[in-house]
Amino acid sequence: MNSDRTSGPEWATKLTRKLTTKRVATRAARLVALLAGITLASAAFAHVFPKKQEPGAGATVASPAQVRVLFDGPLEPTFSSLTVSDAGGKQVNTQKSSVDAQEAAAMSVPLPPLAAGRYTVHWIAVADDGHRTHGDYAFDVK
Repeated sequence: MNSDRTSGPEWATKLTRKLTTKRVATRAARLVALLAGITLASAAFAHVFPKKQEPGAGATVASPAQVRVLFDGPLEPTFSSLTVSDAGGKQVNTQKSSVDAQEAAAMSVPLPPLAAGRYTVHWIAVADDGHRTHGDYAFDVK
């Protein structure tokens, strides 16, 4: 046995390098696939937020017949809602809000005639994946 040799035969060294390179490549591919899966999963579990409001935030309008909010994704009708309150905090809508059957990202609530003043729209939006967001905005009636 030769005591100067610290490594095995040359073919074994090449094989070890090849296997190590293959393991690294396999692990890298698995990592990329995992990260892609996480990215796609997080996109699938997105929260919904208002895209367009009618009347708009900060708008001054004649008494509107309804408030309509278009969200950036489909809503779960059972758990999503809109309410409108006056400057004193009293709810002014007497009917429940509803999600549009033809446009699952739109929700509206009918309103009675409103007196001049500031009104606040309170929204709760539950995405079809179950994530909940909420907020409010105000508009004025002239």
